Amino acid sequence: MGMKTVVLGIGNLLLGDEGVGVHAAQAFSEICPEEVEVRDIGTAILEAIPDFEKADKIIVLDAMKAHGRPGTIYRIPLGECLSNDVIGSLHGFDLKRVLALAGREQPPEVLVFGVEPAHVGWSLELSEVVKDALPELLIAVENEIKLNENEEKARI
Repeated sequence: MGMKTVVLGIGNLLLGDEGVGVHAAQAFSEICPEEVEVRDIGTAILEAIPDFEKADKIIVLDAMKAHGRPGTIYRIPLGECLSNDVIGSLHGFDLKRVLALAGREQPPEVLVFGVEPAHVGWSLELSEVVKDALPELLIAVENEIKLNENEEKARI
């Protein structure tokens, strides 16, 4: 039994680029390896508790304000998301709480892939620049998962 990896898409689809994590999770679920579970939880972050209880690695897809160019993709461990004022996954605080509620001795590794939003406001659409960043984001997530598999093989 290999590592259990869960990809979580977080965000609010009604608020333009704030929903990028959900759009990305939906797109990724179509190409993801079958041993990886993809969950699009939107704003219902407490629904991620079971994932935090059983996964070895969690990859979070979310909008992230780090004052970069809109569409910029960041890869940051959850622990660092909050120690740095500049970089805040819009839902990092809630994720920290979910991690605490899951209460595991050996918490999962949680990585956040964030996308700098261009427009957060009422809209069901992603802005062009964020939409254009999606393919790159999906490749980054895929590579992250492949890395894990290679580490697993190296350990055997």
